[in-house]
Amino acid sequence: MKLDSYWLYTAPPFVTACEGPVDGLADVVVIGAGFTGLSAAQALGKRGASVTVVDAGRVGGGASGRNGGQVNTGVAQDFVALAAQLGIERASACYRAFADAVDTVERLIREEQIDCNYIATGKLKLASKPHHLAHLEKTADLIRRTVDTDIELIDGERIRSEVQSDSFHGGLLQRHGGQMHMGKFTVGLAEAAVRHGAKLYENAAVTSIAKDGGGHRVVTARGEVRAKQVLIATGPSRHGPFGWYRRRLAPVGSFIVVTEPLPPELLAKVLPNRRAYTTTRLMHNYFRVTPDSRLLFGGRARFTASERPSDAKSGRILQQGLAAMFPMLANARIDYCWGGLVDMSVDRLPHAGQHDGIYFSMGYSGHGTQMSTHMGQVMADVMDGREDRNPWDESEWAAIPGHTGKPWFLPLVGTYYRIKDIFY
Repeated sequence: MKLDSYWLYTAPPFVTACEGPVDGLADVVVIGAGFTGLSAAQALGKRGASVTVVDAGRVGGGASGRNGGQVNTGVAQDFVALAAQLGIERASACYRAFADAVDTVERLIREEQIDCNYIATGKLKLASKPHHLAHLEKTADLIRRTVDTDIELIDGERIRSEVQSDSFHGGLLQRHGGQMHMGKFTVGLAEAAVRHGAKLYENAAVTSIAKDGGGHRVVTARGEVRAKQVLIATGPSRHGPFGWYRRRLAPVGSFIVVTEPLPPELLAKVLPNRRAYTTTRLMHNYFRVTPDSRLLFGGRARFTASERPSDAKSGRILQQGLAAMFPMLANARIDYCWGGLVDMSVDRLPHAGQHDGIYFSMGYSGHGTQMSTHMGQVMADVMDGREDRNPWDESEWAAIPGHTGKPWFLPLVGTYYRIKDIFY
């Protein structure tokens, strides 16, 4: 079993990263070479701006290359609860923003001719308990009446035609969305940014950002660059001069296993429609079939940071969960196991705007594949003077109470979720 991301391990090499020191002048410095940063670099470069992208590791090495590979419409929260919290108008706007984000991913794949095995088969949210289905029915009714008619509630009698498992009692199908090979999309998006003039530097961790005249001086481990504007697109970075952002995000660990290649006829029986799947538990699971006929199975196995011993332990927990959910796959060999960090915000909504003259976009809360890509395009507009394009602009983004940067509270949250899952 490889303790590596399947997406990163099987992606084509990115060969156009810049050699030599980071130096010179740029219109924009983008910090973070994940989907947000790469998408912003592509959009800014396309309109003629000079862009330098720096990353502490490899292109796409963070959350963008370590996720479940789903490109879904729909908000991270339950839509009924979000409408009660924000009002139906604001909740609907949030929902539409995620639908727009799916469209952005599909447009970039098409326009930049990115070969990433994209398929538009939608998302199926699976009810783990009978009363979960009753709540999904309320959710479906509200969504259908207010913002999206292309959904379907699948009852308990029909759910086995979608998923061959005794674990579910129905589900909510949202057809607008799909899935792709994250590593291939990352490399394709990075190459598109370079084609449009961006300079990409890997292994260039940022050590300081300082105001410099009318712009900024960004110092990295490989040199420094001056720019008129800076965009921070780091996600839940635990290092560097990003303490203000760390206090507003909880870096929650998410873990994934991928099986050996499975017989096509077996997969056709287990998951005949090859959708993106997620469950309704708080400690939920998500799964899908990979382009080479493996089953990817992930979840919040443990509320801890990703590191190799933790990844391996979490992988064993996920393997047990996979076997319980799909007994016919209980003997499938696990070929890949890895973890990553989800930049969870308190309200589970993205946050984007300006702080101290520097632009930022983050807090995707487990729904970042499509939204991070979309927000890269949006922030390019915002930095070009189109503040009205930002659906997540907040005048105030409060820090998490008691959070000084190290998420000491995560084990407590994990225990609370596990207990609540028993009774909910």
